[in-house]
Amino acid sequence: MKFAIIKERKNPPDRRVVFSPKKLAEARAQFPQAEFVVESSDIRVFPDAAYEALGFQVTDNVSDCDVMIGVKEVPIENLIPNKKYFYFSHTIKKQPYNRKLLQAMLKKNIDMYDHETIVKKSGARLIGFGRYAGLVGAYNGFRALGLREGLFDLPKVETLADLNEVKAELDKITIPNIKILLSGTGKVALGAKEILDHLQIKEVSDALYLTSEFSEPVYCRVDVMEYNKRKDGKVGEKWEFYKDPTGYESNFMPYAKQTDFFIAGHFYGNNAPYLFTRDDAKHPEFRINLVADISCDVDGPVASTLRASTIADPFYGYDAKTEKEVAYDAKGAITVMAVDNLPCELPKDASEGFGEMFLEHVIPAFFNNDERGILKRAKITNKGKLTERFAYLQDYVDGK
Repeated sequence: MKFAIIKERKNPPDRRVVFSPKKLAEARAQFPQAEFVVESSDIRVFPDAAYEALGFQVTDNVSDCDVMIGVKEVPIENLIPNKKYFYFSHTIKKQPYNRKLLQAMLKKNIDMYDHETIVKKSGARLIGFGRYAGLVGAYNGFRALGLREGLFDLPKVETLADLNEVKAELDKITIPNIKILLSGTGKVALGAKEILDHLQIKEVSDALYLTSEFSEPVYCRVDVMEYNKRKDGKVGEKWEFYKDPTGYESNFMPYAKQTDFFIAGHFYGNNAPYLFTRDDAKHPEFRINLVADISCDVDGPVASTLRASTIADPFYGYDAKTEKEVAYDAKGAITVMAVDNLPCELPKDASEGFGEMFLEHVIPAFFNNDERGILKRAKITNKGKLTERFAYLQDYVDGK
């Protein structure tokens, strides 16, 4: 079987890749029956020469390969019919902007495996860039704080070589006495926590966080059962919330009254209550003045996230009274960081981490008869039709 590491063609350019040269060499050693070739790229974080140095063929034509492995959406005109593709298609939530992409893959008889659908039997994701989104998102939040308050001037992550340099920059700053709330328990939140812990910010329980002021910066990490509650007043259960959150309402306001800096690292599911609304943000006791919205659900559960921001221009302000965007450092505004492609700022580390997971979970499935069902669960399209698991996308494909 012949695998191609394909060139990223989406704009803005993405320098990430699924396999670093070193990790691809490991894949070749583990699976000598597989052949790996690399499509030439002038933007990839690892240059063509790094792959060639390890004996990989680098070429402009990968049409003879069986499996195409990329990161972001492949432009429709570059899709090769009758192939297997791996990339983030951004179609499984029926995203309107990618309907034509899914239609094209069906028409071109492509077997599509989405990185987002590579999951365990339980539905938990096996691979992703979440940790790196959390790392960069938390760093960017502190960068916004330093710039807004004139306290310190952290460089952009994209100007730094790797995570070690990111952490070295954090070693130079002092965090003021603020209270920080981190939502979530997954890879994104753990990445953000890594930054908080590197800064040696003290973690406190939610009981203490909600009732005390401190003489040093502190943070509290909360999960869905802390910032949501059952409408009928009974004790909620996490499994019940995930199954059907319609019987719940937000319990976020007690935290909003005690928080200066909110890092949104949670996963937001359909029909779940918003964390805070535009009306909540108008409340006289609403204290949050800085939000690093790593989850970045626009016009959704975090009311101050009016739009996704960019790596080039990562910050803006939200005026709660007018519900309008203002300058990020405007007086009384909530400063918002809502970059939606954060791992792109740390392409080397993100690529190395992703390749490790892909080699562990995905490549073996091609050679062990998919004994864990990973490929079967991940496959969205098969021979020009949606698979049973993704049949719910049919009305989306049909344009209804």
